Amino acid sequence: MTGAAIFDVDGTLTDTNYLHVVAWWEAFLQSGHTVPMPDVHRAIGLGSGDLIERLLGPDRDRGNDEAISTAHTVLYATHFERLPAFQGAAALLRTLEGRGWRVVLATSASGPELAALRQAVGADDAICATASSDDVDHGKPSPEPVELACHLAGVTPEQAVFVGDTIWDMEATTRAGVTAVALLSGGIPRADLERAGAESVYRDVADLLDRLDDSPFGPGRPC
Repeated sequence: MTGAAIFDVDGTLTDTNYLHVVAWWEAFLQSGHTVPMPDVHRAIGLGSGDLIERLLGPDRDRGNDEAISTAHTVLYATHFERLPAFQGAAALLRTLEGRGWRVVLATSASGPELAALRQAVGADDAICATASSDDVDHGKPSPEPVELACHLAGVTPEQAVFVGDTIWDMEATTRAGVTAVALLSGGIPRADLERAGAESVYRDVADLLDRLDDSPFGPGRPC
């Protein structure tokens, strides 16, 4: 075994960040909150509770949190049958699995949402495990999801590489002591990803696949 290839899903393997932005924006609006979409976008990648906390602040009426989260879930679910994977997502996972990497997903998605995302990616044959929001007490930027992914793959942090698209991904990964690879496909600027701990940055999964041998997944990486 070479090591663990750990992947975020939304914005990394699937082109779904902006679907989440619109669903959250509408969910907030239904509860009487007008939240600018750029602010929502910057919060994508956080778990529901942390996202609401970041956007509405600690002085909000917390009694509305469950209604907001449920509304987002219902709104986003209308897209389940047509969630788009990025070109090259399945090929990248299968290539890494074929080279001996254990592919693990680490995502805040769970349940039917996670099932829909996995169906969109279409590479279940290459995925050995998943660390979802149901499996951890704290989501990203806590290192817990990344640490669990390493545990599920049976590797040390030094043997793992994480690929994600948000600053929360990068912060969680560096806190876990894992090599952080960032993609620009989620819409976050390169400089922000690098400040959050990204060791290398690629345009998207197709770009990473094209440059795989020179990436942290390349043959020269120590395991």
